[in-house]
Amino acid sequence: MLKKNLPSSVVPRIASSIQYSVSCILIPCVFMIAFSYGAMAGGPEKVIRKAEKIHRDVLTIDSHNDAPLRMVKPGFDMGASHDSRKEHSKVDFPRMKAGGLDGAFFGVFLSQGKRNPLAYEKVIQKTFRLFDTLDAVIARNQGQAGLALTPEDAYRLKKSDKRAVFIGIENGYAIGKDLSLIETYYRRGARYITLCHTRNNDICDSSTDTAEFNGLSQFGYKVVEVMNRTGMMIDVSHISDKALLDVLAVSKAPVIASHSCSRAMCDNPRNLSDTLLVKLAKKGGVIQMCILSDYLKKPEPNPARDSAYAVLDKKFDNFDNLSEEEQNKARIEWNAVSDKYPEKLATVSDVVDHIDHVVKIAGIDHVGIGTDFDGGGGVDGCFDVSEMGNITLELVKRGYSKNDIRKIWSGNLMRVMRQVDQTSKTMGTIAKDKK
Repeated sequence: MLKKNLPSSVVPRIASSIQYSVSCILIPCVFMIAFSYGAMAGGPEKVIRKAEKIHRDVLTIDSHNDAPLRMVKPGFDMGASHDSRKEHSKVDFPRMKAGGLDGAFFGVFLSQGKRNPLAYEKVIQKTFRLFDTLDAVIARNQGQAGLALTPEDAYRLKKSDKRAVFIGIENGYAIGKDLSLIETYYRRGARYITLCHTRNNDICDSSTDTAEFNGLSQFGYKVVEVMNRTGMMIDVSHISDKALLDVLAVSKAPVIASHSCSRAMCDNPRNLSDTLLVKLAKKGGVIQMCILSDYLKKPEPNPARDSAYAVLDKKFDNFDNLSEEEQNKARIEWNAVSDKYPEKLATVSDVVDHIDHVVKIAGIDHVGIGTDFDGGGGVDGCFDVSEMGNITLELVKRGYSKNDIRKIWSGNLMRVMRQVDQTSKTMGTIAKDKK
């Protein structure tokens, strides 16, 4: 979620920009052809056919969306196609298929609240309810999707023409102070935990809050160790620069930034500096490009929109600890403001500009895509999941090979996932040897 007074993705992911470019012409399947091809060898049709084939052939994985917050909305059906312009929903299984997206990490998102035993009890209960919701959605849509726990599951589901549902937890607040919950959530299907969100928690400092621990807390160091041992990927999106450096220093496995961009390209604290990109790459990790406008380019001033959102911030007490009924009410009012004061979106070209920069700084083996759909993500040309192929088309236009595109769409992330699993097994073997 984007606001001037608060960095992006505050709120229980109520945001979903309504602006939609009707000038984007689609060919049957997924690809936008409203690009300039003046100097493109072979003409636009040849390029589109090449992009379409690559997009169909490679495994395409989005490392982060917030669709579960739509799933808990009364009457929302993941098995039916929705209109992103009218319903403020960016993801469902039919549109994933239409956009050629084979799978995604669906976020179990927890907004940061108070840090005391009662608050921990409530947030843990909410976490389990979101897992239950995902389980129920998958059970109701077995013909369209399946749970993915490993890279191999994703490839298997692709062959069956089903969408792969990976699970990630956004905000380590979900574990409270109980380290055993990391393994519990892993057994429920989670394969990464984003250490914090827009405010500090007991694990570490947030990139958009005042320093409390100057990086990881002592508890946070234990969290990293347990996540390594469990085989849970560590997600460093949202955490402070110092916390990220601490994680890189102590983690025995590569880490991911599930939905972040380049700070050199867009000066936002949520993005990673070139120095951090290099260190992340040296650790073997990957940064997944977020397609949320404020992370891609400096937003144009929109004071009326900002003022209206500030009123909602106050009305809903900064959106902390809302009940599901209150969240639904807040979402409706938030979307009304979005409709009334639409923002000018970044473009697919801006997304690939960031990819270009990361490839230049960190290398082709350390970049991927994490949309943040239903949490504020969506750009002109890739407003919802049905338009994912347009990213591949832009990559082809810029000369990326099929192997490069395979790495960007899933290869790099799946490599990290396997390495994290192997680290877990190695640590288990070492622990047994010590006994």
